Formats: sequence, C-alpha cells, structure tokens
Amino acid sequence: MTNAQLYTIIALCIYAAAMAFIGCFSYGKSKTLDGFLIGGRNIGGWVTAFAYGTTYFSAVVFVGYAGQHGWNIGVGSIWIGIGNAVLGCLISWLLFANRTRKMTKKLSAKTMSEYFEKRYDSKGMKIFASIVIFVFLVPYSAAVYKGLGSLFSAVFPGVETWVWMLIIACLTAVYLVAGGYVATAYTDLIQGIIMIVGVVCLVFAVLNHENVGGIAGFMENLRAFESLPNDPNPTTGAQLTNIFGGSSFKFLCVNIMLTSFGTWGLPQMIGKFYAIKDTAAIKRGTIVSTIFCLIIGCGAYLIGSTSRLILGGQLPEGGVDAVIPAVLMEVLGGGTLGIILLAIIMILLLSASMSTLEAVVLTSASAVAVDLIPSIRKKSTKPETQMILTRVLCLAFVACSFIFATQNIPIIVSLMSFSWGVVSGCFIGPYIWGLFSKKITKIGAFAGMIAGLLTVGGATLYITLTSNFAAAAAKSPEMGVCAMAVSLVVVPLVSAITKKKDTKRVEEIFECYKEA
Repeated sequence: MTNAQLYTIIALCIYAAAMAFIGCFSYGKSKTLDGFLIGGRNIGGWVTAFAYGTTYFSAVVFVGYAGQHGWNIGVGSIWIGIGNAVLGCLISWLLFANRTRKMTKKLSAKTMSEYFEKRYDSKGMKIFASIVIFVFLVPYSAAVYKGLGSLFSAVFPGVETWVWMLIIACLTAVYLVAGGYVATAYTDLIQGIIMIVGVVCLVFAVLNHENVGGIAGFMENLRAFESLPNDPNPTTGAQLTNIFGGSSFKFLCVNIMLTSFGTWGLPQMIGKFYAIKDTAAIKRGTIVSTIFCLIIGCGAYLIGSTSRLILGGQLPEGGVDAVIPAVLMEVLGGGTLGIILLAIIMILLLSASMSTLEAVVLTSASAVAVDLIPSIRKKSTKPETQMILTRVLCLAFVACSFIFATQNIPIIVSLMSFSWGVVSGCFIGPYIWGLFSKKITKIGAFAGMIAGLLTVGGATLYITLTSNFAAAAAKSPEMGVCAMAVSLVVVPLVSAITKKKDTKRVEEIFECYKEA
C-alpha cells in the first residue's frame, strides 16, 4: 500500500465516522415526517446556504464538466462557474427563497409534488411530478456515483470502481436514513467547509505546478500551447486563452444556461427553501451560498483549464472523464505534503458527491412515499407509515442508482444533462409562475409540465432514430435549455386561454406574502 492510499483510507475512515455520528445525533429530530423531510422548517441561514451549495456541486462538476470543458474550452469555461454562482445561486435566492418558504408553509407542502397539488388543486399533477422525480433522478445520482468512483479508482488502481461506488452508497444511506434532512443539512455544513479548503489547496497546487508557472505564467504558457499530433481534440493556445470561449462561445452559453437556470426547477435545490426558518436567515444564506458557489465553481473550472498544461497535452486513457483524476495524481502524487493534500481532495470530492446524493435520494424517496403512494391508495396513509416507507425507499433508491451506475454508460456529463433537462424542464414553469402569478390555471401548469417532458423526449427520440443515441447525448444541453424555455412560455399562454375556476382559493394562498 502506498502512502497516498494509506492517508486516503485514514481520512476516509475519520470522515465516515463523523458522518455516522451526525446521522445518529440527528435521529431525535427526524422522528416526525415534517422533521425528516424539511427539518421542521427551522434550519438557519448558514446551514441552508451550505446545503444549497454542496447539493449544487458534486464530483460530476469536477470530473465531468470541469474536466471536459476545461480541456476543450480553456479559461473561458470559468464563466460556467460564474454563471452558476450569479444565476443559479444569487438570483435564485433573491427571487424564490422567501416566496417559496412562505407559500409552502401556507400550503403545508413538504415536497415539490405536494406544492403542485395544493397550489393548483390537482392530484394528477402530484402523481405526474412524483413519477418524473423518481424516474429521472436515478440517472442523475448514477452520474454522481460514476464520477466519484473514477476518482477513487485513480488513487486505488487495483480496486474495481464498483467497490468505491458501493462504499459511497452505504455511507450515504446510513446517515440519511438515520437523520433525514437535519442530518444532511449539518453534514452539508461540514462537507462545504471541506470543499472550500480542498478547492483552495488544489488551485494553489495546480497553479504552482512547473508546467503552469504560477499565476503570472499561466496565461502565457497556455497561449503558447500546441496540441500533440495525435490529439483527438486538437486546439490552439488562442482558443484556450480566449476569455469568451472562442469558437466554443455558443456551446459555453448553452452550458451556462443549463447548469444555472436548471437549478430553478430542480426539487432537490428548491427544497432547501422550504426548510429555512425566517427572512433574516434567507438574507444570510443568500450571501454565504453565493460566495461558496463562486469559490467552488470558479475553482473547479480554473483547475480544468490548467489540465492541458499539466498533462502535457496528452489526453489520458479514459478520455475527458479521466482528465481531473490524472491531474490530481500528477500534481499531488509525490511528496508527503502532496499526498496529504491528495487525501484532503479525495474527501472534498466525496463530500461534494454525498451531499448531492443525499438530496436527490431524499427528494426521490419522498416523492413516492409521501406523494405517489398516498395519491393512488384509496385508504389514507398514516404519518408513521409514511415515515417508515420513506426510510425504506431511501435505501431502495440508493440501491437502484448504484445498480444503474455500474452499467457501462460512459458519458457522465450527458447523464447529468438529460436529468437536469427533463426534471427542470417539467417543473420550472409551473413552479415559478405559481409563486408569482394568480392567473395561472391548473391546465396551464399541467401543459407546461408535459411540454417540458416532450421537448427533451421528442428531440431525443428523433435524433436517435435519424442518427444515433450518441448524437442525442451530445445535444442534451440544448434539449434541456429548450425544455426550460418551453415550459416557462407554455404555462402563461395556456393559462390565458383557459378558465380560472378557483379565484377565491388562489387569493387566499397569496395572502401568505402579506404575513410576517
């Protein structure tokens, strides 16, 4: 066993013990369904901010997005991190946090599906939303497993990737099932601190690598870069140093929109606003989460943009998904300090992934246990039964996503893009318009959901039939952006031509904004 492996195992054991302790400690606060799902709506600003940020960024951001886009686009890819912080975080908090907290409290809604049911008085929307969440968040979580598994395999080349994915699954399941949302929120706080420390250390390490030349030499060396003759994705130094992405400008804009605006419709992100306790906490959370996202997002893409210099222009075996693991081993693989930093970085990426997994698992399990099953059963389901069922389904969802991740589906970024596109495309219109407008009808909201789903599904089917699935996967970011735009447009248009039947009920709901 090498020193890198030994330090990583020690750090992993300490981390696992800490997460298990938090899960057990939080068990007493998660005995009710309200406590298990949204922490009794009593979570502070700092904790919610870190929960939002760590759910936003997983190992897929580093391995998939930062690795691929940093390698192909260069420094222009940093705009994705800036867009995520400003559009996906700051604007989201400013526009939606307080309204979401007040309206979901007024409606006594604990989940996204329950919000749709009570806002639009539609059990059908609740069932449809629950199915979409459960089905399409499986590949989302699978992408997280694969991204993290590939990183650990780089440090432990003799251990199969599925072994690491299984360890991650078991660890996530333990503290999530024990402590629910409270456990995930407080582990997210610790995980977020680890992520900040890890990213800062890694940025410092890559910039001081001899091939990069520090802050002063970075742009100069990258500008002088020339692709190797056998490079499958040749580029130029001018392209890599173009601050606006050069020839990849359109591609860059699409990915900024997908990964930023996508959070506006993702239930695992919006759910953080349900749990925050008051307006003062929202103000703190807005600032803290934006700073967190700037550090993590910009840091990740900056690291990715140095990859061609650090690896000498040689794309590692495994393609762009192997870029960041190769960079880690090159930068931190030697010397005691480097090995210690490598262990910290591995825990950073484990933290990022587990925080995303726990949010996705809790969202999906509650969609079935709290929303879907009670809606199709003739008999009412007791809260105690829903609690047990939710915990069991958390385990089941972890198992399903683990199995999906072990299949040979190599395109990490496409898995994430498809999931973001479908889920956010379905929900973004009904969710946002439902918060701001009294004129939105049940038919209009439902039309927006279906339109978002059909936009991605129809485009994927057409491209697959006329070309192949790989071509459809390459277009997944564009599909997702189009789905979100279609949903936002269809909801008010259909509402304008359909009859409003529940004006008095809607007026009562919107009274929540007048309350303190």
